[in-house]
Amino acid sequence: MNATAALQGCVHIVDDDAGVRDALGWLLRTRRLLSSAYPSAEAFWDCAHAWPEPTEASCLLLDLRMPGWSGLELYERLPALVGCAAMPVIFLSGHADVATAVEAVKRGAFDFCEKPFSDNALVDRVEQALQHSAQLLAQRRELKKRQRRIDALTEREQAVMRLIADGLPNKLVAEQLQISVRTVEVHRAHVFDKLGVRSAVDLVHLLRDF
Repeated sequence: MNATAALQGCVHIVDDDAGVRDALGWLLRTRRLLSSAYPSAEAFWDCAHAWPEPTEASCLLLDLRMPGWSGLELYERLPALVGCAAMPVIFLSGHADVATAVEAVKRGAFDFCEKPFSDNALVDRVEQALQHSAQLLAQRRELKKRQRRIDALTEREQAVMRLIADGLPNKLVAEQLQISVRTVEVHRAHVFDKLGVRSAVDLVHLLRDF
């Protein structure tokens, strides 16, 4: 499967063992899940560099111990890849690597599965990781929508917005900006209308991730 097809909501498999890659690909197909396989961390890295910001759910099945970059080394580099921004990672580890896998989970990995793993348990976790990826993408879309609304405000409206979000009443906003209370009321109405909120509390909730 080529890199373009791999972006259409699929599971990326990184393992230096061709037998494991083939077996995982077959297993995922039994659940009607698309997959794309890579023989090394470096091979995945080279492909992922060309990916744009993700629009479809995906996850990464990543072997911990491989020649060249280890799975952990790739994991530490993933934040630099735009195309992996919402890609949960499930580590595949041997018994000797369990402690490392547990540490990776503490640092943000989605989960790890110890080899030999239960087929059903692994695919269940993959499906959960894909659902998590979809949720992350939905959150990113919502944040972008909010940002577009904020960017549509005039400079003065943004100033009024920030002071209202800080809890200041109209009179103090007017004093801070050296404008009339009536002008503050007009800007406040425009801010609420453009951002689709009804109250200062709603405004605070909308801005909490910015």
